[in-house]
Amino acid sequence: MQKKYYKGSSCKQESVALAAVALQDHILYNLQLKNLSLAEPFQSKAQNKKSTYKPVNKENVRALVDTGLRKASSHQRENEDPEQEYVLDPCPQPLTLAQKLGLVDCPALPLTTEEWEHVKQRSMKHGHSVQPCAICREEFALQPQVLLSCSHVFHRACLKAFERFAGKKTCPMCRKMQYQTRVIHDGARLFRIKCATRMQACWRGYIVRKWYKNLRTTVPPKDPKLRKRFFEEKFTEICQRLLNSYDNKVDKLFSEIDSTIAASQTMFQQLDKRLGPFTSEVEWEKIQMQALRQEIVDCPICIMPLSHPACLHDGLPQDSHRSCSRKTVLLSCSHMFHNSCLQAFEEFSLVETPVCPLCRSGYQKKILNMLA
Repeated sequence: MQKKYYKGSSCKQESVALAAVALQDHILYNLQLKNLSLAEPFQSKAQNKKSTYKPVNKENVRALVDTGLRKASSHQRENEDPEQEYVLDPCPQPLTLAQKLGLVDCPALPLTTEEWEHVKQRSMKHGHSVQPCAICREEFALQPQVLLSCSHVFHRACLKAFERFAGKKTCPMCRKMQYQTRVIHDGARLFRIKCATRMQACWRGYIVRKWYKNLRTTVPPKDPKLRKRFFEEKFTEICQRLLNSYDNKVDKLFSEIDSTIAASQTMFQQLDKRLGPFTSEVEWEKIQMQALRQEIVDCPICIMPLSHPACLHDGLPQDSHRSCSRKTVLLSCSHMFHNSCLQAFEEFSLVETPVCPLCRSGYQKKILNMLA
C-alpha cells in the first residue's frame, strides 16, 4: 500500500510540475518574451549577441526616398486587383503546451468569408471607416487600412506601430486579445467619393454663379433702387456701345481745324504787313483835318518846310509853301513828312513793318495834292 501511495504522489507531482511549466510558457508566449521561452532556452544568448550595438559607418548609409518608381515585386501579379481584400494572418499560430493540455482555451479558428462579411457589416453600421483613425486621428484617405475581428478599423501602419510599442497584440479600442486582421479599402473608396462630391460641388457652384451672373445682367430686379441702378447701367452700356461703334476721330478733326486757323492767321498777318489796314476816303479827310489842327509846317525828319495841298493854303503862312516844292505824304496817324524823307527812313529802318518816326505806330500813307 505504501508503494502505491508513493507512486501516486510522484505522478501527481509530475503532472503539477508539467502544468506549471506549460502555464509559465504560455504566459511568456502571450507577453511575447521569447528571450525567456522555455522551449528554446539557449536562444536568448544568441539574441542578446544580435541585439548588441555595433557602430555603423555613416558614409555608407543612404537615405531611402519613395519616388513611386519602384518595380513591382515578383510575387505580385500584374493583373492583381489593387482593391482586393485579404487576410493578413491566414494561418493560425501553433498551440502552446498549455493549450494542448487543455489548461487554457484554444484561440478561435480563422474566420470564414461569411464571418468577415458579418464583421464588415457591423463595422460599417457603426461608421468606423467614416470616422478618422482612432490612433492618429486622421482620415484614412488612400492609405491602407485593416479591419480587426472585433470590427474596429485602423491604419495598417498605425496598428503595426501600436503593436510594436505596446509589446502585445491587443485591440487599441476594446483590448481584445489575439485578434485577426483583414485589409480593406472602404476608407479609400469613401475618400474617392468625397473628393468626387467636392469636385462636383465646386463645378456646380461655378455653373450656378455664372448662370446667376448672366441672369442679373438680363432680368431686372424687383426692388425699386436695384431696378433703377440696373437700367442706369444698361443705358450707360448701350451708349458706350454706340460710341464705340462709330469711327469718330474728333481729336484729328480739331487738330485740322486748329492748323487751318493758324495758316489763315499767318496769311492775314502777311497781308497786313504788306498792305496794311484799308482806309476809306472819308477817313482820310478826317485825318487831314486833324493834321490841320496840329499846324504841322516843317518835315520832322529834314526840318524843312512842307508843300501843303491847295485846301490847306489859306490857313498857312506865305513863306512856308514857297520854300519847297517836294511831295508831302500824309500818314494814317495824322503826321506829315516829305515823301523822299519817309522813303529814306523806311530804307534805313531795321524793322520789317514800317512805323511812324514820331509815334512809332504802323501806318498807311497818302501823297497829298500839291499847290498849283
